[in-house]
Amino acid sequence: MTSTGIRLDAPAPGWAIDADVVVVGSGVAGLTAALRCTAAGLATVVVTKARLDDGSTRWAQGGIAAALGEGDTPEQHLDDTLVAGAGLCDENAVRLLVTEGPGAVRRLIDTGAHFDTDDSGTISLTREGGHHRRRIAHAGGDATGAEISRALVEAVRTQAVRTIENALVLDLLKDAEGRTAGITLHVMGEGQHDGVGAVRAPAVVLATGGMGQVFSATTNPSVSTGDGVALALRAGAEISDLEFVQFHPTVLFLGADSEGQQPLVSEAVRGEGAHLVDAYGTRFMLGQHELAELAPRDIVAKAITRQMQAQGAENMYLDGRHFGADMWEHRFPTILAACRSHGIDPVTEPIPVAPAAHYASGGIRTDLRGRTTVPGLYACGEVACTGVHGANRLASNSLLEGLVFAENIAADIAANGADGSAPDAPTPVRDTAVDAERDGGPVPLLDPAARIQIQRIMTNGAGVLRSAESLAGAAERLEAIRADERKAAVPGVEAWETTNLLLVARVLVAAAAAREETRGCHWREDRPDRDDAAWRRHLVVRLTPGRTLNIRPTPSATFPPTVTATPLEP
Repeated sequence: MTSTGIRLDAPAPGWAIDADVVVVGSGVAGLTAALRCTAAGLATVVVTKARLDDGSTRWAQGGIAAALGEGDTPEQHLDDTLVAGAGLCDENAVRLLVTEGPGAVRRLIDTGAHFDTDDSGTISLTREGGHHRRRIAHAGGDATGAEISRALVEAVRTQAVRTIENALVLDLLKDAEGRTAGITLHVMGEGQHDGVGAVRAPAVVLATGGMGQVFSATTNPSVSTGDGVALALRAGAEISDLEFVQFHPTVLFLGADSEGQQPLVSEAVRGEGAHLVDAYGTRFMLGQHELAELAPRDIVAKAITRQMQAQGAENMYLDGRHFGADMWEHRFPTILAACRSHGIDPVTEPIPVAPAAHYASGGIRTDLRGRTTVPGLYACGEVACTGVHGANRLASNSLLEGLVFAENIAADIAANGADGSAPDAPTPVRDTAVDAERDGGPVPLLDPAARIQIQRIMTNGAGVLRSAESLAGAAERLEAIRADERKAAVPGVEAWETTNLLLVARVLVAAAAAREETRGCHWREDRPDRDDAAWRRHLVVRLTPGRTLNIRPTPSATFPPTVTATPLEP
């Protein structure tokens, strides 16, 4: 087992608790894993960066995809997923998702989630981009994530699962054999503990969500700073497909200078019949794809961007005026309220929209049981790369992936040694898992002011439109920030987050530069064609002990097993 010996600059843990499993993250993936581990009799601790219900799941509007409708089948769901993934999906992972998906949704309902139904009590289903059937279950019209989060949080509290809120995960602990031994974390003033501490456990599940905050404009909440991917890289785990960042086509446009989390206008609005138009009211998706506005997200985002460039416009429009007030108020109340809060009334005027960073299709590489290349470390949800999404996630597959793979992780942990006896957990090496003298000490931290610089560099150089020139410029500017990192003085949440953002930005840019083709949501203006002969394969990235990036392509589109990796030279 390889170890990078790299960790964040942070105080030594001042307190520690023991468990069988520690789950980092409180979205659909993290809470599902925690509930299933608890049900298996495992002492489980949930660590979350804000409150239990503050993760990305609560912001999901559209719904959860599964073959629940009459005439629909897992095979049809599989076909749509493979098409959206542009040749890079792991078919075994997709088959697992679509086969186990309907049962996972029913178990979610048994947990307490309430989905919208028709007058007969049957779950109401809608369509979204890339789906040839109505298979999207939704709740509260357009508040599906909020309802799922509510149900899971309530279940966690009912089962008295131990939780640590307002806590930023720092690094992985390992034992003398290089196996997972827990995590270090920092509680931010309002939690159960104060300051830096540790949760010692033989199994760690990373469900930390995405990294959208690496860009200037995103649909992700402020907590989505790539902490899980950065931790995994420092721990020696492999990352894959990070170049495939999905830009949601229809995000409420608040002005060219608007930064941070932006309001999402769900794909379900198009699924119910809204049209994309330009400032003249002309529909521009007709003839570009058989599904028009319901084409896969990468195609719609590219079409909007091209239209904006051609017309010298900053945004396009989504026209749902024909819905009428009643439909807007009952089917899309969240979106209606968000638009009106910004002075836009979808009932009487088109909604200004533009693409923004939305979802990371890549992440920490796992197998079908959620195991990473570090023994004892698991990952699920957006932080993971299971092979399901390939080069572009199919709409509403993310919540389903979190459910299905979290359940598989819990089953694997329960079946492989953790038996409820927390004192038998492996002993971390010096509570830092590294020998500071041997490994050169911790990572110098960035000045938090660099966060905005990183975001603007990424938006300009590695956003929807990319080229060798733009990516080389982004890499050069990121390296200049890295060279300046020793100016940061005091460890703290903002410095840790900014340092994590720089690391994931470096990996994303390096992978995007290496992939010399256009595929899925990776769009190279200088390499506009898809090249299956050279690039129908994944890029796997690891961090060397010298903090350089080791990038290698897989031999084919099939992921290699998550077996013990060979050490990397500095």
